[in-house]
Amino acid sequence: MNKQATNRRRRAAILSTWGGAALAALLLSGCGTATVSRGVSDEGVAREVVFPQIKDSATLPEGTFPNLDNLRAVGAGQSKDQLYDLLGRPHFQEGMVGVREWDYIFNFRVGGDITTCQYKVIFDKNYLARSFHWQPANCGAVLAGQAAPAPMAATPGRTFSFTADALFAFDGGAVADLKPEGRQQIQRLASELQGKDVQRVEVVGHADRLGAPDYNLRLSEQRAQSVRAVLVQAGVPADRIEARGRGESEPVVQCSRSPRDALVACLAPNRRVDVRVAGRQPS
Repeated sequence: MNKQATNRRRRAAILSTWGGAALAALLLSGCGTATVSRGVSDEGVAREVVFPQIKDSATLPEGTFPNLDNLRAVGAGQSKDQLYDLLGRPHFQEGMVGVREWDYIFNFRVGGDITTCQYKVIFDKNYLARSFHWQPANCGAVLAGQAAPAPMAATPGRTFSFTADALFAFDGGAVADLKPEGRQQIQRLASELQGKDVQRVEVVGHADRLGAPDYNLRLSEQRAQSVRAVLVQAGVPADRIEARGRGESEPVVQCSRSPRDALVACLAPNRRVDVRVAGRQPS
C-alpha cells in the first residue's frame, strides 16, 4: 500500500469517529478554508494575505500545541498529504474543491503564559505548498529556533515585529503601498500605546538578502519611515519617534533553499519592521 493510500485510510478512520459521510467528503476533497486572501497566483503567492476570523469560521477555535520539529519541517513544494501528516487537519471551515489555503491556530507556551498565533499555507495551482504566513507576524520566530513570542501587549520596554509581507504590497515601501490590514496593525499598536509613559519609539526596517544591498537599504528605510508616518497620524508624538533602515544586515533566519519561490518564503522573517518602545509604566 503506498503512502497516499495509507494517509487517506488514516483520515477516514479519524472521520469515522466524528460520524459523518458529508464531513468525510469535505475533508478528503480538499480540506482547508475557502480562499480568503486576495489575488492568489498560480505560483501560490497572494497579492494580499487575509486571515480568517477565529470567532466566525474556526472549526477548532482553541487551536493546538504544534510539534515544533514538524512545524520546522514544513516547506515549499509539499503536498497536502505531507502537510496533513506534519500539522494535522486545518482549523477552519473546509471547502469542497479547489482549496488553495489552509489555516491553523497554534498555541505556544512562554513562561506561565500561552501565546496564540494563526498560521496560513497557500498552495499553487497544482496544490503544492508555496508560501507561508503568520499572524501576528512575530510568531514566525518559532521557525528560526527562537523562543515563541510573548503575548502582544503594548508596554514600554518591548519590541514589536511586523513582517513586511503583511504590511506592504509586494516590493512596496511607501505609505501608499501599505495594505489595509497592515495599516490597521500599526494603528492598533499606536492605540495601545495611548496612556503609556512612552519616552522613545524606534522604528527599524529590515530587508532580506535578495536584490542589491543598496536597494535593500533604501527599501528598509522607506518602510520604516512609512510606519513612523502612520504612528504619527494615529497620535504618537512625532518628536519621540526615530526611523531608520538596516537593509539586509540583521537577518533572523538563514536560508539556502531553492528554487526561488521556496527561498523567498523561507526569508520572509527577515523582511520586517521592528518597533521598539522605551519608557516607564505610569504608577
